[in-house]
Amino acid sequence: MDEFEKTEGYEREEIFSKAVRAGKRTYFFDVKATRKNDYYLTITERKRRYDQNGNFQIEKHKIFLYKEDFEKFSEGLSEVVAFIKKAQGNHETVHVTEEVEKKDFTGVEFEDLDK
Repeated sequence: MDEFEKTEGYEREEIFSKAVRAGKRTYFFDVKATRKNDYYLTITERKRRYDQNGNFQIEKHKIFLYKEDFEKFSEGLSEVVAFIKKAQGNHETVHVTEEVEKKDFTGVEFEDLDK
């Protein structure tokens, strides 16, 4: 837990969490509450990197987004994504293979999200 999320031994309660796996990265969207019960969002990018010896390291980047900024952030993100899609085309293609369809996901552990 980050320093920003601890105050005098008080850890912020997680209200809702969503993990999104995107290639080598995993994004975590976590809704938490302040002491006054105002909700805020933390967005964490977690990426596994390998060093020259083949050992992996986890890199994390986190931003905090407060409710007064939600609308402007959302508008800005939508505008940038629309620009990229228009400029370079929407290349989102999902390829489903028979092997993936048969894979058993019931034994997936939290740490498996980076694989």
